[in-house]
Amino acid sequence: MDSSIGVTTCPRGQPGQPSPEVHWAQCRAAGRQKGLGLLYSALVRPRPEYCEQLRAPQGEKDLRVATMCPEEGNKDAERAMAVTILVWVLQQLILNVRVVGDERDEARRDHSSFPGLGSRFGIGSTMEGWSPSEENIIYRVLVSLIPPYGHAFLPELCNPGETPERNFRIRVQLVCTCKTEQLVGDMLCFIHHDEEEQRRNRGPSLLQTVCTGSYLDVQKTACRFHQLVKACWVVLPHSRRWRLTMLPCNRSCKFKMARAEEEIIIEIMLGVQQGNSDIFLSSQASEALFTPSTTWTSSCAVAEAKFFERLARRAPDGSFHLRCLQLCARILVGTGFSEYALKTVVMHLLNTTPLSGWHRTHFLLRLDDIMRYLCHCLEEKRLDHFFFGNEKIPEEIVLPPALQRAEPFNLFQHLAQDPDAQAQAMREFTDMQDRLTRMLANDN
Repeated sequence: MDSSIGVTTCPRGQPGQPSPEVHWAQCRAAGRQKGLGLLYSALVRPRPEYCEQLRAPQGEKDLRVATMCPEEGNKDAERAMAVTILVWVLQQLILNVRVVGDERDEARRDHSSFPGLGSRFGIGSTMEGWSPSEENIIYRVLVSLIPPYGHAFLPELCNPGETPERNFRIRVQLVCTCKTEQLVGDMLCFIHHDEEEQRRNRGPSLLQTVCTGSYLDVQKTACRFHQLVKACWVVLPHSRRWRLTMLPCNRSCKFKMARAEEEIIIEIMLGVQQGNSDIFLSSQASEALFTPSTTWTSSCAVAEAKFFERLARRAPDGSFHLRCLQLCARILVGTGFSEYALKTVVMHLLNTTPLSGWHRTHFLLRLDDIMRYLCHCLEEKRLDHFFFGNEKIPEEIVLPPALQRAEPFNLFQHLAQDPDAQAQAMREFTDMQDRLTRMLANDN
């Protein structure tokens, strides 16, 4: 696991690895390690006896990463540690270990009622390093969902022919597992076995727990995920120092971690990966006033985080590109401009300006470039989305073929359709320039 809370990869999601069915069987064999078996039991069936056993010395040893405390008085380190702890909880969920032996019959009843958990990614301004606010910071993590044994996820466009393709439904389809059943010996195929026998031996399928009709339901999935994290949190020794509060659950999962006067907000988004790309169908709400609970929106958040991670590896010492973005984001407060539009402007410039040009000695020049680029976009009433149809995307970032071939998507389309909105945006831009000038003068 990356200590920077970046990406943790699950073997099930990697090319060349065993199929989900075979992987499931392998996980059952690995489940003979009693400590991990108990952890899984505490996750999916949070009974007191399982939680108590996890507090035993063997469990304490397994959880030693969560008991390490940062240096007293170092608030940044303490906050990072708290986020690390909750992400560690996610890591245990991601392991998704199956139980064997005495727990086998009951474990078989649990494994198909919730999606498997794959990779997790730190996303958003805080994780990317340019959060405009030092207060009310939200740490965002996207966790990918994998169809459980005997199921398949089939994305479908909500509006076929829509351009760009942004809103999807995820149809859950049962898959015949008779061949795997013959290999493993005690599995029941959802398609070819009696429904009552399945309920007795395997419990409900995904279609009966977190779906509406045949489609994966965002709200039901997020609510169930809330329950899983809560069940795992109570067994951690660190829960005696940090209080975890479940915030209202809708399309994402929000948690507040508090200790004395310290508070940290963590938001967990759920998503289904589009093929092997860095684009996910996420639980994030669409821009519409109402988003149906079965609608999953196409998200480039992971690709964006990957873009900034790539820059961090290549940028020379003294690079101020994040500081430029952070400073400009602060002058947006009270305007109609979104942080995402500004971030898109900066990403375009970062992709065309040599990294050496973002050194602190060029700080004012780059700020001027950002404001000039934004002004030009307002005048032309056009700001192209960074990923749609962009032929200059770094090769490390993997996009679906449809998105690569797509026509550039105009983030300022509303300005082209409403002259009054453009006039208001130009007035706000002038105010932003004045605000930036005053801010720089005060810093000096």
